[in-house]
Amino acid sequence: MLRRRPNASSERLSPEPSSERLSEDQVHELAEMFRLMSDPSRLRIILSCLAEQVSVGDMAQQLRLSPSLVSHHLRLLRAARLLQAERQGRQVFYQVTDEHVLRMLGDMVDHVAEEHDLEAP
Repeated sequence: MLRRRPNASSERLSPEPSSERLSEDQVHELAEMFRLMSDPSRLRIILSCLAEQVSVGDMAQQLRLSPSLVSHHLRLLRAARLLQAERQGRQVFYQVTDEHVLRMLGDMVDHVAEEHDLEAP
């Protein structure tokens, strides 16, 4: 839940303190998710699955990683609920389906991609 907090220049939304929303176990789960996403290969895997379902073989070829390494990363990402898998015949396809994860990563991609004004305070 977000609540409004007055700011000198404008009103901004600020999240409730985590102590009011998350248990200690949930804080550790969140930290583990960010740790998993901090690895560039795993982050590239997640980003490749934002818009569509992708098979292990296609992902490995696209990212220039070995299929066994991709499979290892996918196992960790699925366990953290960052990706979901769907079997179609003999192949398994992966995609980010959770709206929270999609929004957060989409916003972060937009943030990194926007032009930065280094002169601004």
